[in-house]
Amino acid sequence: MGQPQQRADGVGPFTTRLARHLPDGGTAVWESRPARRRGTLVIKPPGAADSRRPSRADAAALGRLRRLNVIAAIAFVVGGALFAAGAAVAQFASGDATECASLYFAGGLFFNTGGYVSLLQVINAPRHVPGGEGRLVTRRWRWWSHEPSRVDWLSTFALFAGTLVLAVSLLDSFLRGLSAQQVNRLIWAPDVVGCVLFLVSGHLGFVEICHGRLCVRPHSLGWWIVAVNQLGSVLFMISAIAAFTRPATGSLVDADIANRGTLTGALCFSPAGFLQLSEHP
Repeated sequence: MGQPQQRADGVGPFTTRLARHLPDGGTAVWESRPARRRGTLVIKPPGAADSRRPSRADAAALGRLRRLNVIAAIAFVVGGALFAAGAAVAQFASGDATECASLYFAGGLFFNTGGYVSLLQVINAPRHVPGGEGRLVTRRWRWWSHEPSRVDWLSTFALFAGTLVLAVSLLDSFLRGLSAQQVNRLIWAPDVVGCVLFLVSGHLGFVEICHGRLCVRPHSLGWWIVAVNQLGSVLFMISAIAAFTRPATGSLVDADIANRGTLTGALCFSPAGFLQLSEHP
């Protein structure tokens, strides 16, 4: 007997949606983000095109997803708030450079936490197993994996890597007496690389939700989370570009844009974290 027919959607090597015909005539529809964030896939009974019911992972997997989601969401809320506070002090208050750097660094630690826990969500999400008759299977807990063929893993890995590179920039910002060239090499360059990785992560998030096509989904909570985070990443990139130090003068390209870009970008990450609290099993 041949394998049940199936239809896959995605782009390149990434499969983001898989519709598999079941032996009873129904169809199991797996989508990457709902499966890893909510622990569900959809079962369409035979002969009922408009009817569908969710098939959920086991209770242990759902509890795991809830805990990881809360930790990641709160980490991004607090991290965004601390970054916004640092930018506000730099722009509107008389705080010194060490005070601003301390707020940014503390926010960066929360971003590190949120990035790694987001990766753990992907690594330990219930999996759709071919031939599993419409079930999600829970695997043993892992602290790390290497799965670059999965768009969700690649997206969250880029996010986590971006937070680590950003941490290097934030740590170097405590250094004093640097020349303009040293500032650009030790602080500005890692900042830009981190922003690029955030943008890559957001783009892959859209690939996962939209299955490789351009889409606007105003009724999708996941789409809004990715969109708001991506807006924050764009604003962070604008801020990073404006923070380049001119070697000739030792001044920033535009300190006002750099501070305001960081402030508004951070104010995107915090609301996205609040939205993420609702995207759970």
